[in-house]
Amino acid sequence: MSKKNLDEKIEIPDDLITKLSYVVFGLGNIVHGQIAKGIAFLAIEVAYILFMIVGGFQNLINLVTLGTVQTGWVEVPGKIMPEYRLGDNSMLFLLFGVLTVMITVGVVWTGYCSHKSAKNLQLLIKNGKKVPSLMDDIKLLLDQRFHITLLFLPICGILVFSVLPLIYMICIAFTNYDRDHQVPGNLFDWVGLSNFGSMLGGDSRMTTTFFGVLVWTLIWAFFATFSNYFLGIIVALVINQKGIKFKKLWRSILVLTIAMPQFISLLVMRSFFSNYGVINRGLINLGIIPSINDTIPFFSNPTLARIVIIVVNMWIGIPYTMLMSSGILMNIPQDLYEAATVDGANAVQMFFKITLPQIIFTTTPYLITSFVGNINNFNVIFLLTAGGPSTSEYYSAGKTDLLVTWLYKLTKEKMDYSLASTIGILIFIISATMSLITYTRSKSYKEEDAFQ
Repeated sequence: MSKKNLDEKIEIPDDLITKLSYVVFGLGNIVHGQIAKGIAFLAIEVAYILFMIVGGFQNLINLVTLGTVQTGWVEVPGKIMPEYRLGDNSMLFLLFGVLTVMITVGVVWTGYCSHKSAKNLQLLIKNGKKVPSLMDDIKLLLDQRFHITLLFLPICGILVFSVLPLIYMICIAFTNYDRDHQVPGNLFDWVGLSNFGSMLGGDSRMTTTFFGVLVWTLIWAFFATFSNYFLGIIVALVINQKGIKFKKLWRSILVLTIAMPQFISLLVMRSFFSNYGVINRGLINLGIIPSINDTIPFFSNPTLARIVIIVVNMWIGIPYTMLMSSGILMNIPQDLYEAATVDGANAVQMFFKITLPQIIFTTTPYLITSFVGNINNFNVIFLLTAGGPSTSEYYSAGKTDLLVTWLYKLTKEKMDYSLASTIGILIFIISATMSLITYTRSKSYKEEDAFQ
């Protein structure tokens, strides 16, 4: 082992300066000669202390209470007419409280970095090495640690525009922020797990809606995923068969459904299957339907509506699987088929023993992401049926609503933000659990190098 590696393995106890670097950020850097870096650490700590004094502590208090002063008319002593007083805004209190917590976590991490930097300097000095200067650190950030320099701004953007809103919306699930507690006119408050309790058994109608929509969501995701998957494989096999002419033409025709914007295809199909659409008109002209009053209610009957959704989704999804499967089929070694033929295997046996295992192994991650994507497939449902037909059994949901479209309706129509946030969390838990369990049990995960 080299001297450098030996130095890196040495563990020495923290001296007083290094320990104090947890409390006084940058102290170790300043004492050991890294003045600029130490001042930067210290400036972050001072700025945080000033922020907490000016409003940070109040933000944390407001995060706990979510406001106590109601907006409205109040009687003022000594005045005849009441005055309109703006009260607290629970939504802003929650937002600024979450932001303060995130800033606090960031400052704690900065304290850890300060201690780590002081620890490294202590080790360098003990080993008689030179303490890096400011220019050395800058060169390091532009060379070996250039990835940190490049990722700094994107990570800050992710924290502000993705992580902060995500944490905020998760917190909403634990409040009673709904149509009866709209800000700024009203306050909302923490209610703990009551929303989850209502969804999972505490409220009979809400529970009926949730489990009814959940079952249909899983049924839809299963058929939407595997119908497209296996039919796409079959189409790819047919097109790639020896003797089939104009293969590029057939692929191009199918790809046209991908080139066309999905919402246009869905709106056209919605028009086709309407009561006065092309399908019903054609059946009338063929004499299958007696009159315009006897049209098939494709979107009014729950069972027919669900079948139509699955069938239309095939038109949109099969070409994707066909293209992917075609690429895999063209890369399967022909020697495998020749050897199987010599051994007396027929076409069906070769498909199930050679072709299908190769395709499934390669496309398992796609299959999982496709299933999860269909759980959250908003466009197909909303643009075809808008979740209908409606039913009085459900709370603000129709017979073809998925969890994600029900969430949208609760937010847009009912303004039940807390329930919508609760559904969002449950969707994440269901999707993440199914994805992790399925993938970790698949051959793609267990035998990563099997088909190379």
